Amino acid sequence: MERNLMIAGFGGQGVMTMGKLLAEATSEATDLNVTFFPSYGAAMRGGTANCYVVISDDAIGAPVANQLEDLIVMNGPSYRKFIGNLKSGGTLLVNSTIVTDAIERDDIKVIKAPVTQMAIDIKNEKALNVIMLGVYVGATDAVPEDVIIKGIEHKFEKKPALIGPNVDAFKMGLEIGKKQHI
Repeated sequence: MERNLMIAGFGGQGVMTMGKLLAEATSEATDLNVTFFPSYGAAMRGGTANCYVVISDDAIGAPVANQLEDLIVMNGPSYRKFIGNLKSGGTLLVNSTIVTDAIERDDIKVIKAPVTQMAIDIKNEKALNVIMLGVYVGATDAVPEDVIIKGIEHKFEKKPALIGPNVDAFKMGLEIGKKQHI
């Protein structure tokens, strides 16, 4: 089993945090091999950002940017730039609050989730990435959901008041993903 994922969006949307949380939680709580490879644009907040996460039960070489099984896009420019890297049969996860482009490919699975609006609705704008991570895990079963919950608990162990809201946000996304499971 190997999942090759790219997460892409604007700086400030938690793209790197999402990828790092997935990679670290998987590495710490499973016997799977994981790589995390970040790529920053010229400016952090508001600039482009993307990262690759590869999860495998075998040894991992380098992430392959043009053969993605999964692609999460948090904004329109990222969708337009990276949709061609998603292989036929792959899964596209879209922040549908912001990405309004028509999805013209019919050879991929598309999962839309209005994660920015959901984060606004729960008055936790920074949680959009955790919601989307829930959508991804629910849709793909890339890792067991408790792996990410433990990762959230570990990430916020010094800020315990943030654990509950982030676990709740993750579970919101998880339910969306489960309804569209691939």
